[in-house]
Amino acid sequence: MSAYSARRPRGTDSGAHWISYSDMMAAILMVFVLAVVYSVYQYNNLLMQKTRELETQQAQLTVAQTELDEQKAANEAFRIRLQAQEEDILAQRSIIIVQQDELEAAQENLKVAQDDLAQKQGELEQALIILTAQQKALEDREADVLSLQELLSAQEEKIENLVGIRPRIISDLSKALSASNIPATIDPKTGDIKLKSYVFFDTNRSEIKQSGLDTLNRFLPVYLGVLMQDEYKDYVAEIIIEGHTDSSGTYLDNLRLSQNRALAVADYCFRMNGLTAAMKTKLENILTATGRSEADPIYFDDGTEDKDSSRRVEFKFRLIDTQMLEQMNNILKNSSVTAPAPVLVDDGGVVEVEPNTGDEPAPGAFSFGA
Repeated sequence: MSAYSARRPRGTDSGAHWISYSDMMAAILMVFVLAVVYSVYQYNNLLMQKTRELETQQAQLTVAQTELDEQKAANEAFRIRLQAQEEDILAQRSIIIVQQDELEAAQENLKVAQDDLAQKQGELEQALIILTAQQKALEDREADVLSLQELLSAQEEKIENLVGIRPRIISDLSKALSASNIPATIDPKTGDIKLKSYVFFDTNRSEIKQSGLDTLNRFLPVYLGVLMQDEYKDYVAEIIIEGHTDSSGTYLDNLRLSQNRALAVADYCFRMNGLTAAMKTKLENILTATGRSEADPIYFDDGTEDKDSSRRVEFKFRLIDTQMLEQMNNILKNSSVTAPAPVLVDDGGVVEVEPNTGDEPAPGAFSFGA
């Protein structure tokens, strides 16, 4: 504006100057108005844009708020579930605590049971050791029993054979004496053979009469032949020649007389014809002679003494049953195994075997009158 004014001459056409100034101001105003309008337009556009953006944001905010509300609802539901789960967890924790206490108690009981089991196992091992030792002892005992049974079986077999020996010997002797026509009376229970006293000795004499020698020559081969046959000889333990007298005279005189009579018959046994060396050796081992004086007289039925029958010599035999029984008793005594007493079955029933410790010969003797 100043440059323009300076180029125009001063004082010329001032009205035009103001017109131009007005135009200029109008133009400036127009420009200002346009600028304001543009600014208002721009502002409106901006406002509309911002409004739209705000609406968009509001819509987004609404959506976000909805989502937030939904999230809050979900969170609340989750919180409720979480609280329920926490309550369940607390309940489970209580249960676990109780179970832990129970488990600790069970573990303690288990430890006690294990200790008790270990003790029982120790006791069982000790018992097994004892049982093994007892089993070994039992096996040894059974072996001892078996050995003892074998010994007893052998002895019992001999004794069973022995049970019938005596009756068979008595029967064979009775038949042999009868077949040889030797006058004799044989007691079927004891086997005693009795002859008249005058056959062998005169009164108060110990020399054998010829009739006695004749009887001995007939009798002894038969008697010894039966006892020393293979069936019986191993069972005969002793043959006893026993002299007797009647009651006349003193006891010592009669004892001497009875011994002399027994000795005379024993002496003749070794000197008689037909005695083999084997029989002589056997007799040397088993033959004995003894006197009984007047200790065992013979009586009549009325109770008076039969002096003729009392003066006699008896032949007795003793079987090995006593030695066998003593041997069995020694086996049982020396054995650590307890065994029942052996028994023998006789015609009269079951009889327990006991050793005969008496000095007298067993029944079944043969006696000859003297």
